[in-house]
Amino acid sequence: MNKIPNEPELVKKALQIGAVYAQKRAYGKIESHDSVKLKVEFIYKVLVEDKLIQPLAKDQISDPNMRHKLALWISRQLPADHPLLKES
Repeated sequence: MNKIPNEPELVKKALQIGAVYAQKRAYGKIESHDSVKLKVEFIYKVLVEDKLIQPLAKDQISDPNMRHKLALWISRQLPADHPLLKES
């Protein structure tokens, strides 16, 4: 698993956009008191369910791996000139 530049910030962006996507698809709403780990798992499962990302192998499912998948997903959704995609 290669480290992505700005991965923590990309994960935050993925959670924001993923939450809006999940709500529009009527999967539910992320509450402000939900833990980040729960938010990551929820958005990951929504994206897998809608076949927007390929699921991790059962023995590879973990919080860091789900975060990495979310960062990869959002990096493909953002325009090429987005500041988060620039290496710092």
